[in-house]
Amino acid sequence: MRFLTSSIIKTHFTNPLALFSRSKVVMSTAVKFSTPRLVAKKVLAKSQGEGDGAVVRRSIGSPELKSLDPFLMLDEFSVSHPAGFPDHPHRGFQTVTYMLEGAVTHQDFNGHKGTIRAGDVQWMTAGRGIIHSEMPAGLGAQKGLQLWINLSSKDKMVEPNYQELLKEDIKWAETDGVKVTIIAGESMGVKSPVFTATPSMFLDFTISPGAQMHQSIPEAWNSFVYVLEGEGLFGSMDSSPISAHHVLVLTHGDGLSVWNKGSKVLRFVLIGGQPINEPVVKYGPFVMNTQAEIQQALKDYHYCKNGFEMAKHWRSQ
Repeated sequence: MRFLTSSIIKTHFTNPLALFSRSKVVMSTAVKFSTPRLVAKKVLAKSQGEGDGAVVRRSIGSPELKSLDPFLMLDEFSVSHPAGFPDHPHRGFQTVTYMLEGAVTHQDFNGHKGTIRAGDVQWMTAGRGIIHSEMPAGLGAQKGLQLWINLSSKDKMVEPNYQELLKEDIKWAETDGVKVTIIAGESMGVKSPVFTATPSMFLDFTISPGAQMHQSIPEAWNSFVYVLEGEGLFGSMDSSPISAHHVLVLTHGDGLSVWNKGSKVLRFVLIGGQPINEPVVKYGPFVMNTQAEIQQALKDYHYCKNGFEMAKHWRSQ
């Protein structure tokens, strides 16, 4: 195991690896949608500094797209030693870290630590409070995605917990030039066992030249695409090709179709979630429902109480 979990940290599964089985499922069923999802908004994620010398391309959470309920932020990050994301707190939401290249070492003030390598996923519920660090674990650029998912008011102060998936244990499926890695949700009849406190889907698609994919999405959910490499047609064959580093906010509907008419592989993540429809008040790493709750979070962090007790004497190594 690359991840070492202390007894303090609660997980949703008593034996996570027993639930994850690496699987190759070949499907060939095309899906017809009554209301196809189209691209409502396109935003180019521009590079900016973040953390201690790291570089991110922020799409959701940028001035052009401040949020998309229940999603608060999406960063495509690149970090090289000695840069990184040193000790910092969170409260009130979840972070999902998906490594694309290299590795990042994570540790928190409850004694939870490990290394997230290429293809691995860490689904962290900060809940009432966590302080952690995320630092590069090797030479050169370490690259990945980090998604922030809001929690409803009833879940914001739960105990912190983790779900951690190694690359070899994540289910995937393929059909006719389309491969999907199923981090959360369902695709091609294959379900991820990941529990999402805020109902969500997180799918990583790779589409070969000339291939197409059709993915169902719950009609009431908000959804978006983030293009990692190549270019494709999203929502309609009459649309213009869209290339890497763009986030595409989708209209409501029951599914998305994508075509790769180019000569190179197209890779993107499709992410969707059920809107929470509650007030959102953000202050840096704290996301609550009211300004009073933000003030309380700042006091709790400063005075090391109400979830931040371990912060008084802890520093990452």
